[in-house]
Amino acid sequence: MLLALDTATPACTAALFDADGTLVAEASEVMSRGHAERLMPLLDRLLDGRRADSILVGCGPGSFTGLRVGIAAAHGLSLGWGVPLVGMSTLALLAASLDRDGPVAVALVGGHGELFVQQFGRGLVPSAPVASLTPEAAAQVIDAPLVAGSGAAALVAARGHGEAVDALPSAAAALRLPEILRALPARPVYARAPDAKPKAA
Repeated sequence: MLLALDTATPACTAALFDADGTLVAEASEVMSRGHAERLMPLLDRLLDGRRADSILVGCGPGSFTGLRVGIAAAHGLSLGWGVPLVGMSTLALLAASLDRDGPVAVALVGGHGELFVQQFGRGLVPSAPVASLTPEAAAQVIDAPLVAGSGAAALVAARGHGEAVDALPSAAAALRLPEILRALPARPVYARAPDAKPKAA
């Protein structure tokens, strides 16, 4: 069985798949904070005594704290169960959760007035790398008619056209991702430089 989970956004989401990719169970809760307290009880209910043979965890970009909670939990389970762990793109997971096979962009609210953005073509193949941009800058490079995520409205407003959908990722969509986007190293993808700067020598 495969356990997929993502906590990089307000969605604390997990899903369990059997060996042929059939969805066995899924669970999601939406929260502004508290992923650390809610994730393990959610996984306990989802697993219901079962254990996975492999784990797939969302690597962001997204909330700094939420992202690290999910990855730390996934590493702990991987070590405890002795099973392999790989990462997946949170932005691609959100795009896959829309269940549309056409050009789509994802925009999540980041820090300092910027958005985490990425555009995907058919089959959810990325057409550009993840970037952290102001809505105005993102409007110059994102041309997909549909934009999803917490920053979608800001991007569409800056662009002046398109459809904005305030959507969240669902781990139940994990196996819709292209293999390359669910075979990442299981470590955080931040997409922008840290706020803290080293002291000058």
